[in-house]
Amino acid sequence: MSAAFLQWTVCAAGQRIGRFAVRVLAAIVLFAAFAAPSQALAHATLVTTEPGDGAVLAQSPAQFSLTFSEPVSPLVLTLVRPDGTPVSLTSFRLNGQTVEIDNPQTLESGTHVLSWRVISADGHPVGGSVLYSIGAPSAAPVVSEAVDRGLRSAIWIGKVFLYVGLFLGVGGAFAIAWLAQGGRSGQRFVIAAILCGLVAAPLSLGFQGLDALGAPLARLARPGVWQAGLGTSFGWTALVALVALGLGLLSLVGPRGGAKLFALAGLASVGAALAASGHASAAEPQWLTRPMVFLHGAGIAFWTGALAPLGLAMRRKPVEAAPFLRRFSQAILPVVAVLAATGIVLAVIQVQAPAALLETAYGRLLLVKLALLFFLFTLAATNRWKLTGPAGAGETEVQRRLARSIGIEMLIVLAIFGVAAGWRFTPPPRALAIAAVQPASVHIHTPKAMADLSITPGHVGPVAASIIIMTGDFGPLDAEQVTLVLSKPDSGIEPIKRAATKRGDGTWRVDDLVVPVPGRWTARLDILVSDFEIVKIQAPIDIRP
Repeated sequence: MSAAFLQWTVCAAGQRIGRFAVRVLAAIVLFAAFAAPSQALAHATLVTTEPGDGAVLAQSPAQFSLTFSEPVSPLVLTLVRPDGTPVSLTSFRLNGQTVEIDNPQTLESGTHVLSWRVISADGHPVGGSVLYSIGAPSAAPVVSEAVDRGLRSAIWIGKVFLYVGLFLGVGGAFAIAWLAQGGRSGQRFVIAAILCGLVAAPLSLGFQGLDALGAPLARLARPGVWQAGLGTSFGWTALVALVALGLGLLSLVGPRGGAKLFALAGLASVGAALAASGHASAAEPQWLTRPMVFLHGAGIAFWTGALAPLGLAMRRKPVEAAPFLRRFSQAILPVVAVLAATGIVLAVIQVQAPAALLETAYGRLLLVKLALLFFLFTLAATNRWKLTGPAGAGETEVQRRLARSIGIEMLIVLAIFGVAAGWRFTPPPRALAIAAVQPASVHIHTPKAMADLSITPGHVGPVAASIIIMTGDFGPLDAEQVTLVLSKPDSGIEPIKRAATKRGDGTWRVDDLVVPVPGRWTARLDILVSDFEIVKIQAPIDIRP
């Protein structure tokens, strides 16, 4: 009587723990959804343009140039006329971090919009617009940059299912071949996971192409969309992922003699697929980050892939599960050590400063992931040190408890996949820090004089200004004095005047300068050419928050 009551109590407690875990996971995933930003961001940021954004030109320029914070690949370049008519710009050259774009026609009077969309080094697209006016400004044509939430949801779902295929599918195939050694428990689950990945990989490639081009889901079937997806670094991830999934499936349904070899190659391909693109792989130094991502991905597949086959074996075939459990327990400790070490290295590179964990969307998602990992490690440690021994010795009730615990681990793993997929839309603090120190620059060109003005960093606070001056026909200009004047009348800020100091290389510099508020400022240069002549040139310059 007491034994039955004890068994009922243990089962009821397990069910309560399971329901509590599901509620906790739901709350954490909901928090992750709120932690993600409302719009997609990428790494590359526009540093400067030529002509400058908002410039009023006397005549049509022969070319445009866009300089970014890192090398990019142009996807869509469009010039929108004052009447709203778009003109595709297809002739361009890459010069380091600068995209030089040929202007194929003489521009009419009024305001034009140069709309650009490029792919950054990590495979994520970013877009924006620059305004130029010929003669005099007019009402600017509207260029929409609305977030396509349907496409964004599709990208996230595709990413989660790709993780299921790679980690639970290919990782599960490795566990069956190397740890189960002949046991087939969980094979149907693993095959189903691999099939999910085989569907998700090509669809994710198409979604990447749509996102790269800024196109809606309705255009998924167009060949250009798939070409754009393949042209990004994610194209390699999708292709290598398909190889990994194929090898994992072949290890299950192919010749038994080659199962281990196919499974091992599949596990290695999982790491290679993840190292081919993404935030962490694009970080410097890549000689360190790409191997770290490779080991991290392969380690995740080893651990999570073994859970479903092991749990099902414990539930259905306890005798078969005993050696499986023993091999897994012996191997998991060094794998977890590798996962922890690589995860810490990548987190330090990406986050850089502890404050970024709370101040950025990437950091908040990382905190959510760490909370989930805390639950997962706690549960795994309990299984390893308290349940594995009795379960391996054949204690039936402990085997059932271990199977239920593994099921809860699977729920946590799926929640981690969902959080990790959210990183697709959040630039890491490392990238934000690179963008933050980029200068705000403008080129001012008049018949009498021209200048290149850079304010570093290009955001509010203490800054330094660097000025290069020339004559209107690009000749040397030996000025006696240069004064920088910054004003922002719409914020009630009167002109801030600072005299520049000439350096040995011919540049002029202002160091004692503070920009108090962000937004569009008017930058004026008072150039004293001689005792009897002063030239004043000005242009707008955008200062970031």
